[in-house]
Amino acid sequence: MNNKFRGTGVALITPFKKDLSVDFDAFAKLLDFTIDGGIDYLVVSGTTGESATTTPDEKNEILSSAIKHVKGRKSVVYGIGGNNTQAVIEVIKNSDFTGVDAILSVSPYYNKPTQEGIYRHYSAIAENCPVPVILYNVPGRTSSNITAETTIRLARHHNIIGIKEASGDLGQCMQIVKNSADDFLVISGDDLLTVPMLSFGMDGVISVLANAFPEKFSSLVSMGLKGQFKPASKLLFDLLEINPLMYEESNPVGIKAALEVLGICNRTVRAPLIDASEGLVKRIRKLLKAV
Repeated sequence: MNNKFRGTGVALITPFKKDLSVDFDAFAKLLDFTIDGGIDYLVVSGTTGESATTTPDEKNEILSSAIKHVKGRKSVVYGIGGNNTQAVIEVIKNSDFTGVDAILSVSPYYNKPTQEGIYRHYSAIAENCPVPVILYNVPGRTSSNITAETTIRLARHHNIIGIKEASGDLGQCMQIVKNSADDFLVISGDDLLTVPMLSFGMDGVISVLANAFPEKFSSLVSMGLKGQFKPASKLLFDLLEINPLMYEESNPVGIKAALEVLGICNRTVRAPLIDASEGLVKRIRKLLKAV
């Protein structure tokens, strides 16, 4: 099971039409583009998929659309998380997990729970989830950190198989790799830190950039997993200048602008986000020609 999520996962955007409805044709195009580019698995309805502004019905439709179109070609991870433990459990109990290989569950945001609270939150989710759980630590969005100690403690749960680590704290990541079981996945949530993270034993990445650069990102991760860090770094350096533009006007504004330039979908996002400015699109277009 865990090997399904070793390598490159893509944190898929959710394409919207100009009227803000979900663009399922563009979504199918993106699925084929990333799969043909060599990614190892798909992450649906995560932060990059604008899960905060899609309705429960839309999330179900997006997931169903992905599973039907992918037809088992790649594993699918579904984003289910929140800051109300019981509400998350209710979503899980009312979800159809046919075709879903695992869930990615963000650490509770806004409430700022203690480490014991985070531990109990995830333990309850894992006990009620019919598929494996991947933790998601992103302090920049949640305002709280899952410490290495808490992650290692949670890693002992039979239904918690890994963590997407976006703390940016390499020392913390090293502690998790050092002190958790070999089959516990430690996955990068920071595209530009992927190669250094692979160098000390992490298992891959769930990438934003892989939406637009699936072949390049899959290649560099594959090299890194084989210990070929110098050539992997060279590929990553190609993305060094464009990566900050993905977040300059918030995620997924930048990556959607890049995908529009590539002809995959348009740049439309939902409020309170706003579509990429013309200035940002112009700079992204220029850098895309150089990558």
